[in-house]
Amino acid sequence: MTHKPVHIEGAGRQGRFLVTCDHATNAVPPDLGGSLGLPAEDMARHIAWDPGALGVARALAAALDSPVVWAGFSRLVIDPNRGGRDPTQLMRLYDGSVIPGNRHAGPEERARRVAAYWQPYHDAIADLAARQTDPVIVALHSFTPQLRGRAPRPWQVGILHASDSRLSDPLIDLLQAEPDLVVGRNQPYPGHLPGDSIDRHALRHGRHNTLIELRNDLIATPETQQHWADRLAPLLRRALARIPD
Repeated sequence: MTHKPVHIEGAGRQGRFLVTCDHATNAVPPDLGGSLGLPAEDMARHIAWDPGALGVARALAAALDSPVVWAGFSRLVIDPNRGGRDPTQLMRLYDGSVIPGNRHAGPEERARRVAAYWQPYHDAIADLAARQTDPVIVALHSFTPQLRGRAPRPWQVGILHASDSRLSDPLIDLLQAEPDLVVGRNQPYPGHLPGDSIDRHALRHGRHNTLIELRNDLIATPETQQHWADRLAPLLRRALARIPD
């Protein structure tokens, strides 16, 4: 296999945070034909990746003097933010688009993709987290302003969390204090799926965590990605400082 399934930047940084980006790219490895049979316009959509999220994640990690790790493959290859028992780990239909390269992928092909792509990514996160003292996991995602046939989404940013909201609660409070923002709690998605990345690397270890969703039209350029990183970094530090010992 020549396709690199995981990328790490700033492994030697001394900050306490660990930034992850599950849906960083729409890249499809050569062994899957480079497109999964989808046209270019579909591969550019949110169904294949989280547009803008990687730029924010890298800039945010730098601002926090912390490492960042991201998946080097499209979520349509095998979704790194889904556990092994989740039927959406390998999607055949997403927001109105059929994925031809996944239509006939059975259990053996799914297992092959897990071993080749999904597992190395999660091994890298686990290794980085184990090197840090009491790491704080920050997952960076983006969402589309509107799904096909659905109402427009009003939020600029959503903060997702499961039962452990120790970091998310003060972060939401700080974001809601910003007069220009509409902030969603567990919007536009629920905050927890068994076996997802936060579950695997934070909840099971008792680590502070939050998942940040940014509307992708707001982070479409390097300048806006840097803007949001610069905006979020001090808020994350302040939110972490508000957690009781």
